[in-house]
Amino acid sequence: MMLHIPNVLSAEQVAECRKLLLAADWIDGKSTAGFQSSMAKNNLQLPEDSEQARYIGNMITTALSKNPLFVAGALPAKIFPPLFNCYQGGQSFGVHVDNSIRFNSTTGEPIRTDLSATLFFCDPDEYEGGELVVEDSYGAHSVKLPAGDLILYPSTSLHQVQPVTKGARISSFFWIQSMVRDDGQRSLLFDLDTSIQQVNQQLGTDSDSSIQLTGVYHNLLRRWAL
Repeated sequence: MMLHIPNVLSAEQVAECRKLLLAADWIDGKSTAGFQSSMAKNNLQLPEDSEQARYIGNMITTALSKNPLFVAGALPAKIFPPLFNCYQGGQSFGVHVDNSIRFNSTTGEPIRTDLSATLFFCDPDEYEGGELVVEDSYGAHSVKLPAGDLILYPSTSLHQVQPVTKGARISSFFWIQSMVRDDGQRSLLFDLDTSIQQVNQQLGTDSDSSIQLTGVYHNLLRRWAL
């Protein structure tokens, strides 16, 4: 399941982040790539231990913890500290699959990458190219979102970033270990959660239908959660 989550960061937060990111010292993005990914990766990246990365990363994770759509779609157990990249001057990232396990550089804690996320800091009209292309059983999906918006998709997906031919594409990327490992099960729970919210609006939270559906949701989550 791919999920577009709008307005994760406000316009004011995006402006603050962009100011910090534009003033930061960037390094070769290959420094954090796995062996296979390093052969396809051509971009700039913010050092993981930089002051800007930690500050903006905390801003993002705090915002996500308060975002009902993200919580419903990801059912997060752990969030890898957000990383930051920049594509410009024809830079791109060829087709690849994300590493299955990432290790927090500060704590050494392993995180299973069930979901991948990209949060955009530039609006689509600020650069040419740079589409995130994600492949699944229904084909290839091209993603280029407004600043402050986030795309969430299974880490098992083949994906790539098309060459940026004009301007610069700055974004944050990170991974989530979900309480529910299986993407199909997460999708069913998300659809059920969405249906429950609609029933609540139409019939109220104390209706028999709402209570029964909520019970089904939690019993499935109890069964599938790790």
